Amino acid sequence: MSDHRRAGRLVVPTRQAPADKALLERNAIEELSHHADPWRVLRILSEFVEGFDALGEVGPAVTVFGSARSKPNDPYYKAGIALGAALARRGFAVITGGGPGIMEAVNRGCHEAGGLSVGCNIELPQEQSLNKYVDLGVEFRYFFVRKNMFVKYARGFVIFPGGIGTLDELFESLTLAQTGKIEHFPIVLFGNAYWSGLIDWLKKVVLTSGAIAPEDLKLLSFTDDPEEAAEMATRPLPVKVQAPREQIVEPKRDV
Repeated sequence: MSDHRRAGRLVVPTRQAPADKALLERNAIEELSHHADPWRVLRILSEFVEGFDALGEVGPAVTVFGSARSKPNDPYYKAGIALGAALARRGFAVITGGGPGIMEAVNRGCHEAGGLSVGCNIELPQEQSLNKYVDLGVEFRYFFVRKNMFVKYARGFVIFPGGIGTLDELFESLTLAQTGKIEHFPIVLFGNAYWSGLIDWLKKVVLTSGAIAPEDLKLLSFTDDPEEAAEMATRPLPVKVQAPREQIVEPKRDV
């Protein structure tokens, strides 16, 4: 087991309210005390620092999302193992939420293939521990801090079938790409049959109503093949050709 196995925060016992919930709600005591939220900012800041410190030298990586409920006999779980191994063979680390299901599968494939398997776990009411295939694990209290790590240290996303959390991560990544906050950031949807209904709705309803542009849908790629998903997510950055700077010629002056 790596020395970095639990490099971040320990999970708070489930009897305590999650930090995200405490941040977003105000109880009677906090109504009387105006100091709770400003001091909480320091805790949030420290969590960013811990994440940056733990993940700063991970190297090239791909973040993978997917359901925590997938079982080892699920075809998507097996595909997750294959994807993790394919990324490791290409010299990429994998970053997941560090939990069970698809996250475990991808961590497992990468770990067993000799790659660096990273898990960014989150404090939840139902305690979720890091899976045993994580080499470098960091525990977070705040979802928005954790999401920052998923993007900051990855070259692209592969998104497997999943529930509300996975959909949140999908649309957040699309928002960042559509608004130009991230550039050349492949977003690969794995499982054509699973995602086809959502894509049809985006085309027939959202696009038709003018709420998105046709170019927005081009931000997504689709595949059912782990090797192809790894290839799509690790395509090299395009070379930007910088236009030559115009030379300013000083007019000749009479002496």
